[in-house]
Amino acid sequence: MKRRIIATLLFSLILIGKAVAAEVSVYSEDGKFGLKDMNNNVIVEPAYKKLIILGDSSYIALKGSKYGLISNTGETILDFKYSHAARILGKFVRFGNYKGYGLYDETGKEIIPQEQESIDILFGGMFLVSKDYKYGLTDFDGNVILPNICDDIYMPKPNIMRIKYNGEWYEIEQVSASTLTLPKDIQDIKTSNEFKITKLVSSPGAASKYSVVTTTDYFLKILSSISPAYEATIDELMLSQGAEAVSIFMKVSWLPKFPFVYAKNYYKTFMNPNNGPLSGVKESIKRDLK
Repeated sequence: MKRRIIATLLFSLILIGKAVAAEVSVYSEDGKFGLKDMNNNVIVEPAYKKLIILGDSSYIALKGSKYGLISNTGETILDFKYSHAARILGKFVRFGNYKGYGLYDETGKEIIPQEQESIDILFGGMFLVSKDYKYGLTDFDGNVILPNICDDIYMPKPNIMRIKYNGEWYEIEQVSASTLTLPKDIQDIKTSNEFKITKLVSSPGAASKYSVVTTTDYFLKILSSISPAYEATIDELMLSQGAEAVSIFMKVSWLPKFPFVYAKNYYKTFMNPNNGPLSGVKESIKRDLK
C-alpha cells in the first residue's frame, strides 16, 4: 500500500511539473524576447531577437545574427553558431551554416549530422537528404535507411517512391498501406510481400524539377533552371530570417544579397549531373560511348 501511495505521489509530481513547464510563455521588452512562468516571474531575461517553441521544453533562439537552442529555463542546449533555422513538425529544428544543414530534436540530440546540403520531410516518417548531388533517406530517429547514393528521389504519391540509381529509375510501392513506410534496411523490401518494385523503362515524369526532356525545345529546359533557382534563393533568404519569420517582403536586408544567392543557386541547379537541365545530354553521350 505504501509503495502504491508513493508511486501515485511521484506520478502526480511529474504531472504537476509538466503542467508548470507548459505554462512558460514568451514575453517581449524593448523589441527583445524572454520567458516568464505562470506567475509572471521572469525565467529568461529578454535578450533574444526571436524565440520559437520547440517541442515541450526548448526554444529556437536568435541572438545577434546567430541561432541556437535554449531550454525553457534559459540553459543553452546548442550554441549560437547557426545562420539558418527552421522548425519541422514542431519537434525538430534544422540548423545550418557554412558547414551545411543538420537536424536536432528539442533536447539538442543530433538526428542528422550537419553535413547535408538539404534536409526535407517526406511521407512515412522519413527525411530526404542530399549531399554532393546525391540523395538518401533517414528516418525520424536518425537511422539511415538509404545512404546518399541515389541520383534522385521523389514521391508522386504517399505510398509510392521513385528512385533514380545509376541512371535507371525504380519505383517502390507499398501495396498494403496508403503511406509508404520503408524498413530500416531498404534491402529488406526485396523479401517482403508488402512492397512492389518496378524498373521503369522510360523516364517516370517531370516530378523532380528536371526529370524529362520530352520536346526539342531544349532551350526552354535550360531556362527552366530559373524557377527552381529562384525558389531555392527565396527559401535560403527566408531561412536567414529565421523560423516562422514575418514575410521576407516585409524585410529589406535580404535585397542586396538576392543576386549573389540567386547566381549561386542557378549555377548549382544548372550543373546538377543527375537531374539538372544538362543531365539528359550527359546520359545520352555516356550511352553513345558504350
